[in-house]
Amino acid sequence: MYLLFIFMNAKLFSLAARGLDADVVKIEVDHYSGHPGTVVVGLGDTAVQESKERVRAALKNSGFSFPRGKVVVNLAPADVRKSGPCFDLPIALGMVALSHGLRVPQSDETLFFGELSLDGTLRHVNGILGLMTVARAKGFKRAFVPRVNLEEATLIPGIDVYGVDSLQQMIDHLHGSSELEKMQVKNLQQFFNTPVVPLVDFADIKGQSHAKRALEIAAAGAHNILMNGSPGSGKTMMAKAFQGILPRMDLTEALEVTKIYSLAGLLPEKDFLVRSRPFRTIHHTASGAAIVGGGRIPKPGEISLAHRGVLFVDELAEFPSHVLELLRQPLEDRQITISRTNGSLTYPAQFILCGAMNPCPCGFQGIEQAATPCECLPAAIARYQHKISGPLLDRIDLYCSVAPVEYKDLEMEKKSESSQAILSRVERARAIQKMRFENSIATVNAEMSSAEILKFCRISESVKKLLQQATLKLHLSARGYHRLLKVSRTIADLEGAENISEPHVLEALQYRHQTRL
Repeated sequence: MYLLFIFMNAKLFSLAARGLDADVVKIEVDHYSGHPGTVVVGLGDTAVQESKERVRAALKNSGFSFPRGKVVVNLAPADVRKSGPCFDLPIALGMVALSHGLRVPQSDETLFFGELSLDGTLRHVNGILGLMTVARAKGFKRAFVPRVNLEEATLIPGIDVYGVDSLQQMIDHLHGSSELEKMQVKNLQQFFNTPVVPLVDFADIKGQSHAKRALEIAAAGAHNILMNGSPGSGKTMMAKAFQGILPRMDLTEALEVTKIYSLAGLLPEKDFLVRSRPFRTIHHTASGAAIVGGGRIPKPGEISLAHRGVLFVDELAEFPSHVLELLRQPLEDRQITISRTNGSLTYPAQFILCGAMNPCPCGFQGIEQAATPCECLPAAIARYQHKISGPLLDRIDLYCSVAPVEYKDLEMEKKSESSQAILSRVERARAIQKMRFENSIATVNAEMSSAEILKFCRISESVKKLLQQATLKLHLSARGYHRLLKVSRTIADLEGAENISEPHVLEALQYRHQTRL
């Protein structure tokens, strides 16, 4: 036992996650004579309140006694809500400081994180990457984290990180009887050298050249797309192949996505960095909170988990209208703010919406050679299609009708163009956009502001006349007009053209939906 001297109280530091941000928390542990017991104060949730029982068992099984008398654990500031079990380790160290005189770092340069098992070993903590980012920004010099979090924590340079296996090992390090090894920041660029294998290759999809072209344009400019066609026409398969023609994320994007997945507890055990663009599929029974995020302490939803990637909404018209309407604001603002009585949290939601739907409840409207001819009444078709509101349709850049695959395409032995070939064209178009938006907040054509559209989408008089006719005939809103220009700009980028010409606008018009489906 460590009987150096007895602290009247112990103070250690940690961080309380607040979405992707965090607040500094001072853990103060003190005791006084009175009826034995432990009180945790400071606006902690159930997991925080239960820490006293985990700490008591971990101390006993590690060979340390619990402080005598009344023990008070204060998590300051008291008006900031704390959640999760990551305060177990600093609370336990404060207890050992009181009962055994352990010297603990009481400066505001050291942080402690870790959930304790009853045997004293440390468990994984969610959101450690975001916490390390905040720690560096707030000037902390070192952090002690569970060893299972070590790979993730060392993604952030500028702060010394130590991996801890157990409470006993942590105490031995502070006592000086053994030393924990400081981990080095990894060279992350090496993780981007491994090619990403697509879920489905476009080479395996027969026919559907029109829809494939629409998906190529969507990938090149990060445009939202909706595919409308009968069952079995390949909509879902093409959506899965869509991820394979999106450019690789750069390091900054990968860290953004990894922070979200770390906070949600979705990082794979053996892969601490998300390198491929997310592809999230939501079912029509999903709740609004599951899609946009929520809960008593709001967690990121599917739109945030799809950040920098694709949100695939299959059977779009089967979703309740009020759930679909939740997508309107994130599609425009590229972030979602969730407000609760405890406060508001903002999560990023910069995703490409890829939707798929049938033209009617049975799915065979307008298909002459269907095995089961459509017998849906006009009123039923109208109700089905009107689940997708005009404002939501106005936020979709590309609308594509997907016809059934013809037999001559199915029997062809020659494979279609591969995803790699399409990806190479998409990457060239993205390189043009990267240079275009070098000094801008936008990174792709879909993100252009009105001022940037005026600057980068210069058109001739003949193109202006064409756009005027299209606007009048299709009754385009101001948003629809701007999105048409953005798609035209992307088509020009795919061809390497400096200016938008009539063929680019005409092709963009092919993918423009009418007022109603």
